[in-house]
Amino acid sequence: MNNREMKSNMLLILTAAIWGFAFVAQRVGMQYVGAFTFNGVRFALGSISLIPLIIYFKNKKTAEQTEETGNASALVPGIIAGSVLFLGASLQQAGLAYTTAGKAAFITGLYIVLVPLLGVFLKQRIGLNTWMGVVLAASGLYFLSVNEGFTIAFGDLLEIIGAFFWAVHILVIDHFTKKVDALKLSFVQFVMCSVLSIITAFIFEDISMSGIGEAAIPILYGGLLSVGVAYTLQVVAQKHAKPSHAAIILSMETVFAAIGGALLLKENLGARGYFGCALMLAGMLLTQVNFLDKRESQEYKA
Repeated sequence: MNNREMKSNMLLILTAAIWGFAFVAQRVGMQYVGAFTFNGVRFALGSISLIPLIIYFKNKKTAEQTEETGNASALVPGIIAGSVLFLGASLQQAGLAYTTAGKAAFITGLYIVLVPLLGVFLKQRIGLNTWMGVVLAASGLYFLSVNEGFTIAFGDLLEIIGAFFWAVHILVIDHFTKKVDALKLSFVQFVMCSVLSIITAFIFEDISMSGIGEAAIPILYGGLLSVGVAYTLQVVAQKHAKPSHAAIILSMETVFAAIGGALLLKENLGARGYFGCALMLAGMLLTQVNFLDKRESQEYKA
């Protein structure tokens, strides 16, 4: 591993840490504002934070870099991706009101397992490692979320449903980034997610400026750090990192979320829960490595 790859991996670890602790910020923010209000303001800030990055890369492009992907409009793809993002983010944020940050992160991370499974419907072949990863992740989910009465807590259920939308979102992004500029696509989808969240908040929630003010720090963290800074770090780092290595490192956000929940929120998943987390993480890594080694082009969120 050369110095450039080492620096890239360190940036990816920092990105995973920012994303992991974002689950803590999201859970704290739910104490003051509703799920849709939080996401509406958060993704608005996130979209604004990408504007300087878009301008920077636009100015940096040379005449010979005018590829077809960069010229295509990101509006329609962004609206589609943003709509799916809205569903995944809404379920995740709502679920955080009823479950821990660590559990939410690990269950959300199931999208890594679900992506290759959904790929079957797109006629993509999946290998033995993927099926082994699915079994491990499913077993881990059982230990993490299913209690002695064989029932799943409401918050965990919302996170599980949300994981399916995160998986669909990955496939949508993977499809459209081949046709449009990735940064512009991200900007439009964040704006779309923000607009849908704010509209829904006006319908179902009592929006108060005092509540938004009290949730300012979690919202700023979720919008500027989790979206703006972490996304920028990911873009920069993945230029010199192998996709399979990047995927493994970024999946560590689940571990950072569990650490953040334990340190800052005093959350304790118990021996059964941590054992389930270990199984899920093993399954996610096993599936991820196999999938990325074959594709070498899959893009992950935030």
